[in-house]
Amino acid sequence: MIELNNVTKVYETRSGPRTVLSNINFKLKKGEKIGILGRNGAGKSTLIRLISGAEPATHGVVKRTMSISWPLAFGGAFQGSLTGLDNLRFVCRIYGVPIAPAIPFVEEFSELGAYLREPVKKYSAGMRARLAFAISMAVDFDCFLIDEIIAVGDSRFHEKCHHELFVKRQHCSLIIVSHDAEFVRRHCDKAAVLISGQLHAFDDVDTAYTFYQEHTRLQSEHQ
Repeated sequence: MIELNNVTKVYETRSGPRTVLSNINFKLKKGEKIGILGRNGAGKSTLIRLISGAEPATHGVVKRTMSISWPLAFGGAFQGSLTGLDNLRFVCRIYGVPIAPAIPFVEEFSELGAYLREPVKKYSAGMRARLAFAISMAVDFDCFLIDEIIAVGDSRFHEKCHHELFVKRQHCSLIIVSHDAEFVRRHCDKAAVLISGQLHAFDDVDTAYTFYQEHTRLQSEHQ
């Protein structure tokens, strides 16, 4: 289970403290799939970083009793001076995953060829994304975090990623943060809407999307 109790996140800025998330309460059980809708700048990525443990909450408690991936297709945590293969070894050690079977899987899935044995700092953004996605699939997480739509590589590779995550791992929990309601509707059982630092939860995606559309319309009218 993943549970957030009264979680608040405040960033210090030049103009003073800025509250991005305020008293968020959220619960995800094993196997559940939930989408979080919100406009750009609503705090979706901040929320997913708190859930993953990449950032601490300013106030409140985040409880995790299941293994959680990093945001998929995000390669910012790689050590640039190490090769892709060495980064894979490091991740396997951190998560207690056997290295031997992970290597051929990542070699085949990432399609990086000889670059897998080159320093990651030489990679393009697309190559880093391929490596990050391949490594995340090599670890048997209970819950996968998806920050916006997974769009790694060309259409063929994109479809390969889609099958690996949404078909082969359909038993896993998912948290998808996006402003694309159709993507959330396609892959989630329920949804929540993040507005002005507040999370509004709904039991189905369509009700959440109707609420999201109405609020977006009202915001547009007042701008």
